[in-house]
This record gives sequence, C-alpha cells and structure tokens, in this order.
Amino acid sequence: MSGSGPEGVRPNEAAGDGLQEAEQDWAAAKAFYDNLVSKRPRPPKPQHAITVAVSSRALFDMVEERRIYEEQGVEKYVEYQQDNENVTLKPGPAFHFVKALEHVNARLLELYPDDEERFDIVLMTNNHAQVGVRLINSINHYGLTIERFCMTGGKSPIGYLTAYLTNLYLSADSEKVQEAIEAGIASATMFTANKDVAYSDTQLRVAFDGDAVLFSDESEQIVKEQGLDRFFEHEQLNENKPLAQGPLKGFLEDLGKLQKKFYAKNERLNCPIRTFLVTARSAASSGARVLKTLRSWGLEIDEALFLAGAPKGPILVKIRPHIFFDDQMFHIEGAQKLGTIAAHVPYGVAQKYHKAA
Repeated sequence: MSGSGPEGVRPNEAAGDGLQEAEQDWAAAKAFYDNLVSKRPRPPKPQHAITVAVSSRALFDMVEERRIYEEQGVEKYVEYQQDNENVTLKPGPAFHFVKALEHVNARLLELYPDDEERFDIVLMTNNHAQVGVRLINSINHYGLTIERFCMTGGKSPIGYLTAYLTNLYLSADSEKVQEAIEAGIASATMFTANKDVAYSDTQLRVAFDGDAVLFSDESEQIVKEQGLDRFFEHEQLNENKPLAQGPLKGFLEDLGKLQKKFYAKNERLNCPIRTFLVTARSAASSGARVLKTLRSWGLEIDEALFLAGAPKGPILVKIRPHIFFDDQMFHIEGAQKLGTIAAHVPYGVAQKYHKAA
C-alpha cells in the first residue's frame, strides 16, 4: 500500500481531514458564542453593519500622550499609558459623533430587534496592545459599545480597513486618512472645535459639503482653472447630467437606508438621523444640478443650504452637527473657531492648491 501517512493514509487525505476538523472547530466556537446570553447588545455581523472605524486619538483627547510619544519615544509613552490606565481619557473630536451613532442603534434595536443593519464602531489604532487596558477602561467608563478593536503596534492600520468592511474611517492622522482615501475608503481627518457646545442627545446630525465630498471634484476643477463665470455656465449647461460621486456619497447612502427604516415605522417626525448639505454654491446659478444629482441617486437630504460663497461657520453654529465634512481647510478652520467638530476630506483638486499655499 502506498503512502507515508499513518496506516497508509495519503498526505492529501490527511490534510483534507485536518481542514474539515478546523471548520468543525470554528462552527462549534461560533455556536457556543451565539448561544451565550448577555444583556449587552452584540455587534452586528460585518456584512450587515455600517462599520465606522475610529482611531484612539479621534475618539479621545490624547494630546498630552502624543507629546510624550513625540518627545520621549515609544517606551516612555507606553509606560505612561500603563501608569495611568485607571485615569479616564477625556472625549476627543469623534466622541459625540460615536455617542450619537449608538443612540441611533438603540432606537433601531427597539424597532427591529432581530435586524443587524446598524452601526458597528471599531477602534482602529496603531497603538500597542499594552495601551489597550486604558482604552478599554475609558470606553467602559463612558458606557460606549465598542467591542471590536484593531491595535497594530506601531504599524499602519489602513490595510485592515478593507478586512473590517469599513464604511467610514475617522482619524486624527492626516497621512493615514490620505492613505485610506487613496485606497477608496471614505475617510476624514478629525479636528477638535475651539469652543464647547451642546450636542443633541436624541438625533444624529451630519453635515456634508457638496463638491469633492458627496460629489466628485469636477466642478471645483473648473472654478480653480477657469473661474467662477465659466463654472456657472458649465453647471447650467449640464444641469440634467448627474455629478459623479465623491468619497462620502456612500456614507450618505448608508444614513438614508437607516432613515427609511424609521419612516417605515411611521417615525419620520421622530427620526434620530438628520442630514444637511452645506455648500458654497449659489442656489440660482448652480444649485439645480446638485439637487437633481441627489434625486437621480435616489437620495434625500433633510436640509440644503446654498451659501453663495458666504462663510459656513455661522450656519453650522445653528445646525450644531456632530460632524461636518468638507474638503477645504479654510472651511474646516472657520467651523472650528465657532465650535463645530469638523472633518477634513483630503480629496480632489483643492488639495493641490492647499499644498501649494
């Protein structure tokens, strides 16, 4: 009898048996986990969830910790974090946004207890595992439901975003955000507001710029290269041609899907999600194409504000969004000064002009 395995079993047969046993082990482990009884809401399966990956420096205020890392090195940084692991970290720029996401989840679970189409917040950080205890303690202190961690020990976590089926990535590191954008993942760099303001506890409020955020940078290219009059002419000529999608279009789409779940339960007036378009476009000369594009995508926006070049900061103060996405840093800075949590989307032609400035 040929074969060198025990009792004449061929090697490929042995390998097949091993694979089958491994699959059985995974199935048994999953069944055990699924049968555990817990009052804590379990994270939804990634293929059903809207996954929002947040870095530790976006979720928490770690300015002092970052200073220690940059001035004294990684060993002193880790030592400091371990020595202070029972000291709760203060909220960072993404904190109130995450709290609002979890409120939406709670409402969805009330209406659809068996549905897994809801937000899943993942902590995505290049922190070392030794820092994990302080992060866990802080998350538990605030009662956040963040079960999935990805801690890469100094390596860039961007490669894991696809594996986690990430719909949105928020970080305080602009280089990582740029890397994620180039990988085709909706991403933004978080900036802390310069003033403390009160945020809604009952409604997630998300504000979007239009060009190079929800839409492509096609129109911004014309403004930069050919001027405002040529832009107005171009938009009116192409009023019935939808704009190409930008990096955050998918996230608006995700919000819209969840809104429709509330509408289906006659909860439109009490919907815990509200979306805003805050654009420097003029309504009369270039607004129709924007609204027709959204209509062609089958998407609704709750409020559309066309500012015709006026500053966005004062309007955002009235809206009080948990997060405002824009591709141009001067809008981000203006929003910050007046107390808005802003997120920079490094996409499109405006980035070339920003770097050249």
